[in-house]
Amino acid sequence: MINAAKKNIKRKAPKSALHSIFNKAEKDYRQTQEMFDLLGWGELPAELRFVIEADVKGYVDELEGRYSTNCSLVQRRRESVDFWVKSFMDQICSLETAVNVLRVTKL
Repeated sequence: MINAAKKNIKRKAPKSALHSIFNKAEKDYRQTQEMFDLLGWGELPAELRFVIEADVKGYVDELEGRYSTNCSLVQRRRESVDFWVKSFMDQICSLETAVNVLRVTKL
């Protein structure tokens, strides 16, 4: 036993929680960016993108079959988002106007 070779066992370090959170956030960002691009909204300013990000994530969720809604309030919000984004892109309204109209105030 004196001449026995010592084996080095390589152990994988467990993924940290922070690393997992970062990976999930990166995946969500890529998915949201892809949806913005598919809608033709990839070049929107950050302020407007931030205001409608939850709506775009809702589009992704519905397209992936996580839920389906025919609620009239959801439909009205989607029409509103579509109208104001197109109005901004067509230079009918300013960025400030589109952001202010689409911003959701929390209770």
